[in-house]
Amino acid sequence: MAANKMAFGVLLLGVSLLLILALPRLEAHSRAAAAAAPPVVNSSSIGGAVTSSKGPEAGVWVIAETKDLPTGFRKIVVTDDQGRYVVPDLPKGNYKVWVRGYGLVDSKPVNVTPGKTVNLQAVLAPSERAAAQYYPANYWYSMIKIPPKSAFPMEKEGINDQLDWITRMKFDIQITQVGDKATREMPEKLGKFKSSEEAWQAWLKVEPPVNVARLNKDTAIKMYADWTDRIAAGDYPKEVPPRPQGLERNVVISEWDWGNDKSFIHDVITTYNPDPSFNANGLIYGAEQFSSDKMVALDPVQAKTVRFAVPMRDQDMPSLGPQKYPLTWGNEDIHPGRMRLHNQMFDLQGRIWTTAKFRKSDAASQPSFCKNGEENAYAKLYPINRNGDLQVVLYEPGSHKFQFIDTCFATHHMTFGEDADHTLYFSSAGSPVVGWIDTKVWDETHDPAKAQGWCPYILDTNGDGKQDSEYQVMNPHVLEFSSNYFRDSEKSTTDALDPQKDTLFNGIGYGIAYNPVDHSLWIGSSGNPGYIVRMDPGSNPPRTCKAEVYFPPSGATAPKGVYADRQTGLIWVSFAGTGQFASFDRRKCKVLNGATATGHHCPEGWTLYPQPGPKFQSTSITADWYYLNWVDQFNALGLGNNVPMAPGTNSDSLIALKPDTKQWVVMRVPYPMGFYSRGMDGRIDDPNGGWKGRGVWTTYASVNPWNMEGGKGSEPKVVKFQVRPDPLAQ
Repeated sequence: MAANKMAFGVLLLGVSLLLILALPRLEAHSRAAAAAAPPVVNSSSIGGAVTSSKGPEAGVWVIAETKDLPTGFRKIVVTDDQGRYVVPDLPKGNYKVWVRGYGLVDSKPVNVTPGKTVNLQAVLAPSERAAAQYYPANYWYSMIKIPPKSAFPMEKEGINDQLDWITRMKFDIQITQVGDKATREMPEKLGKFKSSEEAWQAWLKVEPPVNVARLNKDTAIKMYADWTDRIAAGDYPKEVPPRPQGLERNVVISEWDWGNDKSFIHDVITTYNPDPSFNANGLIYGAEQFSSDKMVALDPVQAKTVRFAVPMRDQDMPSLGPQKYPLTWGNEDIHPGRMRLHNQMFDLQGRIWTTAKFRKSDAASQPSFCKNGEENAYAKLYPINRNGDLQVVLYEPGSHKFQFIDTCFATHHMTFGEDADHTLYFSSAGSPVVGWIDTKVWDETHDPAKAQGWCPYILDTNGDGKQDSEYQVMNPHVLEFSSNYFRDSEKSTTDALDPQKDTLFNGIGYGIAYNPVDHSLWIGSSGNPGYIVRMDPGSNPPRTCKAEVYFPPSGATAPKGVYADRQTGLIWVSFAGTGQFASFDRRKCKVLNGATATGHHCPEGWTLYPQPGPKFQSTSITADWYYLNWVDQFNALGLGNNVPMAPGTNSDSLIALKPDTKQWVVMRVPYPMGFYSRGMDGRIDDPNGGWKGRGVWTTYASVNPWNMEGGKGSEPKVVKFQVRPDPLAQ
């Protein structure tokens, strides 16, 4: 009996020990079960889990699309580490929902309405090549075999080296993506040819996917023919894009169709830049360039769009010339616009300023005050005899009235200062100046001569801290500076600069930014290597205007975009040609003026941040393109104040750099493929609304919207990015 009791006691002790040992596993299992619990779905959301034959699929996209609203609408989210998803805040309607992700092919769409839990079955790609069909354009573009370093220089074309070749080649992305399906596969309508080189010759004549005029034509055609031949034979990118990770899984993307299937909508504008809460929940505006002389607007609350004509001041303004795409549109001129509507800005009165062409470009059409120093102090310092490009159109949405402001300087991009007169500053693609319109003076006088001014790029070469009445000229095609000498790439001569005279740097501008820390203007430029210019108008322009020029560090080209950190004044720069992000800190410069301040005098100011993404074979240069960068000064996106961002124009993305951690956040737009963005704008609709009250806006801005996924008939889209606290947040 005693033996039985002892045996029972031993058994009980053993069971107890087993339970104790198993407890952590049971608790872990319980936690895992809780973590994998179905997401909460409310009446305006759709949620569930995504699995494949391998199990839960983390970091893939769930796309919900409807045609039940006044314009096409879709919302896209990313699954969490358990494959769960929630698509929040969906307007009422019938949606098709499916899964897209790297390593997969699209799942079969499921019909569903908001308020439902829907588990989705992802489909593994049957091959690496099938999976690659969903990769962004830059992955395919990186497969191009660049001519080797030994092929340079190409003296006839003036191509110095491999870097110069790639910079020129990548300028094709100024128009449309290169590497997407429309540019990497020969169109069937082109016909049959003896060789792919002959096919490329024909393609370039009728509907060119690229521009070889800047390159050695024969070498370029062989390069592109080899690329498309390898793809046609079954080759594909071996580098796999990473799925969204970390913060990237918290991104929510909303899209609305706008314009029509021929619309080239260059930009979006949502708010007054110094105050992102302005125009909260209001209309989003864009301007069509080339495709028509119209503006477009989206009401994101009602999902309604409108297009309306912008009148021309001078009806005899010549056409920009017919632009036809016969393989796609036959004999139709799909770009009949004459005004070349371009960049836009909201002011505090809710008016929209647009750079646009409304008169002829010849010298006879230039107002006399632009050329005559007796009439105008700005013309006395630097006369502008011709405006070969754009002026300014002012639109008042309430009255639907337009005003035309004739500018001496050719306008391009613009930005507001933060002065009492709400001065609007412009980069100029035609003159070495920063121009402006004093909007207060314009409203009081409607006199363009009184309301505008400009500062030429005059460098303080003699170092006396002031602008001299006489200046020498430094040519725009400078290849390099060395002390007080420059080399002219066209004349191939070396001329000494007089160190006793100030110098006009005869460059042109692209992007422009206002620095609220010191009230300076910064201008970007295209080209190899390109340059950035700092302009201080001073207290009494034009006589107090002072410019500084800074060339990129070695290996970086085409600094088209510039933008300022609102707290530090740090200037963020995107190098389109070489695919790098950089900051420039003028505070580190040991020299700011004088005979040595000719561009290469402050290498210590630059910090380069190599971008993520594939590189061209045997090079260190990425296949992406960064059109114009931006700094989220007011945390409109939700990643923090003063986060620098840029469009991954050739990679279907917006990218952001967290300055504190140097962490990249790549916000990919997976559908429709062909997301081509030029810039962005941040708006805070509700500062107390958490992530839902904030967003960054942009648009599909390719010249050829029919190149995107869906082909002919596809329309551009307004795109809104938001970042929620976690992938399941409502």
